[in-house]
Amino acid sequence: MAPNKLTMATSAALSDEQMQIRVVWLHFVEGRTQGEIAEALSTNRLRINKIIAEARRSGLITITLNSRLTSCVELEQKLMNAFSLNRAIIVPTPEDPELIPVLLGQAAADYIAQLLSNGGISGIGVGWGATLREMVRHMPSLRAPGVCVNSVMGGLTHGIEINTFDIASDLARQLNAECAYLAAPIYAGSPESRLAIVEQDVFETALQRVAANELIVLSVGDMTERSLLMRYGLPKDVDIDALLAAGACGDVLGQFIDRRGKPIDHSINRRAIAAPLELLHEVPNVIFASGGINKSEVIAAVLLSGLGNVLICDEETARNALEIALKLRGE
Repeated sequence: MAPNKLTMATSAALSDEQMQIRVVWLHFVEGRTQGEIAEALSTNRLRINKIIAEARRSGLITITLNSRLTSCVELEQKLMNAFSLNRAIIVPTPEDPELIPVLLGQAAADYIAQLLSNGGISGIGVGWGATLREMVRHMPSLRAPGVCVNSVMGGLTHGIEINTFDIASDLARQLNAECAYLAAPIYAGSPESRLAIVEQDVFETALQRVAANELIVLSVGDMTERSLLMRYGLPKDVDIDALLAAGACGDVLGQFIDRRGKPIDHSINRRAIAAPLELLHEVPNVIFASGGINKSEVIAAVLLSGLGNVLICDEETARNALEIALKLRGE
């Protein structure tokens, strides 16, 4: 469901308010300098100075922070400290769960636009999903001719707009950038056929391009029918109950992980035509943009895995995921 003009305006206002509260929290509560805040939020000191000045004029700064977003900012700091994240961006959970992808997509678009404005990014890898579709829809039109947007996983055979091919091409169009595909289905018929596919020159080149990305943005899937992969992508010879029995709580890049973020021992992971999970540890910026209470367990697993260094999530889900992850760590 595409957001209407009112929803988009609300999302933009929420994004501005989030930035204001983050700046105020970091400056007045944590005592950071304007230069430190500008670096942490991928912006410049002039903008930070203006935000602080406006916060003083508007009465936002009194004895306490007068915003419903204060709890989100506090949660962001807890997540960053607990899991060594570069950034956590938490938005209030809306009453209508259908709006979660819209709000997270807006936040992801804003953050990626900031990263691009700072330079130093020539490759952006993307996955699939409703949140990434909304990210593309909210991405401002930019000129980034030196950037290549590429898919980091194979796609579905269904022609739906949340497929990896459409997301990669639409994002490249918004950025006026180049585009490259990993032109294959998400799963091969067997581990042996997957090996035969990826050893072809064209796929070796594509996977090398993926490894060279400075930025990868992904979503995650759970084990329910809400998952795109569960609905459309799982091979017919793979039994969901067998995945659950092997410990799967969800997937990253079509590869299933357990509650502690470790790949499960199942042949499906050796059939995935996608970037290997361990490659994510080598990428400077790996963003997981995903939310909804049904994804709490797999988001907790991602936090424990260390596969990403930026989390964009809604407050209720992030708080639940934090509790699950800390409990599994014995804290």
